[in-house]
Amino acid sequence: MDKRIIVAIDGPAGAGKSTIAERLAAKLGFVYIDTGAMYRAVALWAVRLEVPLHDMHRLEQLALAADIQFTSGSPQVLLNGEDVTAAIRTQEISDASSKVSAIGGVRRALVEKQRALAATVSVVMEGRDIGTTVFPLAQVKIYLDAAPLERAQRRVDQSGGDLHQVERQIRERDDRDRLRKDSPLVQAPDASYIDSTGLSPDEVEQAILKIVRERTSNGKEVTS
Repeated sequence: MDKRIIVAIDGPAGAGKSTIAERLAAKLGFVYIDTGAMYRAVALWAVRLEVPLHDMHRLEQLALAADIQFTSGSPQVLLNGEDVTAAIRTQEISDASSKVSAIGGVRRALVEKQRALAATVSVVMEGRDIGTTVFPLAQVKIYLDAAPLERAQRRVDQSGGDLHQVERQIRERDDRDRLRKDSPLVQAPDASYIDSTGLSPDEVEQAILKIVRERTSNGKEVTS
C-alpha cells in the first residue's frame, strides 16, 4: 500500500460500530482503533483513583498521562500496560465514560492520541467524532445508525438487562452526545449513511467494504 488509509466510522451507542470496525480491520489488514474504549479507559482510571467525574482539570490530566495502546488483529485495550479490555465494559464505566467524554480537555487530549495512533498505519477508527473532528479528511467516512429499540435489544443480548430501561439509557446517551458543546455527534456532510436496522453484520460489512473499495481503489480489492 502506497499510503495510509483512514476509515472513519461514527454513530450512536449500540449501532454496531465496534463489531463492524473490528471485522473491517481484520478484512483489510488495518489496525482497529476503538476510540470509545479510550474514553472508557480514562473513566476506569478516574474511578479507580476516586477522581470526581466533575473535576475537569484532573480528568484532563489523566487523559494526557494515559498510555493507551491497541494491537493489530486484536480487540485488546491496554491502559498503562495493563489489559483492561474486560474492565472497561461494565455499566459503571460506561456511565462514567459518558460524562468523561463530554469534557473538552479530555476530548482534546485523546484526539491527539488518536491522530498519533494513525500516523504510521492504515486504520479503521470508530467513535462519535472521527469523521468530523479527529480526521475530517479521512478517505472513507461512514455514519452507522440503527433504531433505538434495536440498539437497545443488541445491548440486552450482549449484557442482559431490562429492554425498556436500556432503551431509555440509550436515548439519554444520544441526547448527551448530540447536545454536548465539544465535538457533538453529527453526521459529516461527506459521510455515507448506513442504517443497520434489520441487517446482519455480514450485510453491513459488505456494504461498507463496497464503499471502501470505491473510494480508495477504483473498485479493486483493498489489501494491506
